[in-house]
Amino acid sequence: MIPLEALGTRMCIIGNSAAGKSTLAQHLGQHLNFAICHLDQLAHVPHTNWQPRDRELMRLDHQTFLIQHESWVIEGNYSYLMPERFAQATAIIWLDFSRWGSVYRFIKRSLQNNHNRAGNLEGASQQFNFTMLKHILITVPKNKIKYQELIEQSGVPCVRIRSFHQLKKIYKEWNL
Repeated sequence: MIPLEALGTRMCIIGNSAAGKSTLAQHLGQHLNFAICHLDQLAHVPHTNWQPRDRELMRLDHQTFLIQHESWVIEGNYSYLMPERFAQATAIIWLDFSRWGSVYRFIKRSLQNNHNRAGNLEGASQQFNFTMLKHILITVPKNKIKYQELIEQSGVPCVRIRSFHQLKKIYKEWNL
């Protein structure tokens, strides 16, 4: 596995919904003292149940974050912003798990109703919805081809983690 030090100072974490992107970003940011950006928090209006913000406002906030911070970890997909993000990234970490494992984690996370989890939207009271379940089951598998193409076009080194078991090993190897 690639040593953490080899990933540089600007990391993008992408992957399935409920794969653990936010938690990994939180651990990496705290361990390395890097700024952390959870894209879901830029994409939605706080104190709502995940009401989307205007895409251009999100793009501006995304660009501002990239400019303001020298060392960062950004987690989330939003493929329309990936080219900008990847152009400045030193590494991409792709949590490319089975959609069924992500469905299980999404349902479990929703039932726990943990409002303090990393990446959660401030003030959101609803955690489960069928739209997200459909997204995990149908949209995520289709996005893998797009993500692979964007990664290849970027030329940025990518650590592709294909299972929760492998992710646990990474946590241990990187002392997270």
